[in-house]
Amino acid sequence: MAFLALSAAVLASPLALAQSRTSTTADLSGGFTVARLKYTGGGDWYSDETSLKNLLQAMKARGDVRVSQQKEGVVTATDPDLWNYPLLFITGHGNVKLNDEEVRSLRRYLDQGGLLWADDNFGMDKSFRELMQRVYPESPLIELPFSHEIFRRPNAFPNGAPKVHEHDGGAPRVFAVMRGGRVAVLYTFDTDIGNGIEDAGVHDDPPAKRADAMRFAINIATYTLNH
Repeated sequence: MAFLALSAAVLASPLALAQSRTSTTADLSGGFTVARLKYTGGGDWYSDETSLKNLLQAMKARGDVRVSQQKEGVVTATDPDLWNYPLLFITGHGNVKLNDEEVRSLRRYLDQGGLLWADDNFGMDKSFRELMQRVYPESPLIELPFSHEIFRRPNAFPNGAPKVHEHDGGAPRVFAVMRGGRVAVLYTFDTDIGNGIEDAGVHDDPPAKRADAMRFAINIATYTLNH
């Protein structure tokens, strides 16, 4: 599949990556890429507007993978360009809905090696869990133990994900849908990592919280590249 070829090309030559593209309209020249998932249902799929731009900049600054994007892509679950992105991000405050064709396409993308990172922006929990039951009725969301690689590499989080915003005051939790031993869906809940990696001043979060949020986001991106 085209996505598998793209994943293998993340650290390969620009020519190899160019040959792996699935769409002539994608303006990508190699390396780590991420897209935002656009959905229906009334939820604000576009929220955390500066988060992914900042994650791309942080990954580029690390210097160990190529990052050609200045800003994330935006795709639907049936968009052919979906296959250009090993990491797909979804967030919002309200309802998250996909039609049956989109559910089937998203499942194919995930089963072929893509990773969906869902970050609850306070309000999408119920609809997102219902969506995951449609995508993977046989593979429920499970809470990841702190021993999992996502909490350890390259940045250590021995006590779990950082807490950026209080929401309901509960502990930050990280759930996953596992497929063949690999995280296919990662769900950060009651954490607000996406808010934490927005531009300084958007939420007036302390610098230490913003730094922790970015370090955890880098762990997610690194896991995507390694799996």
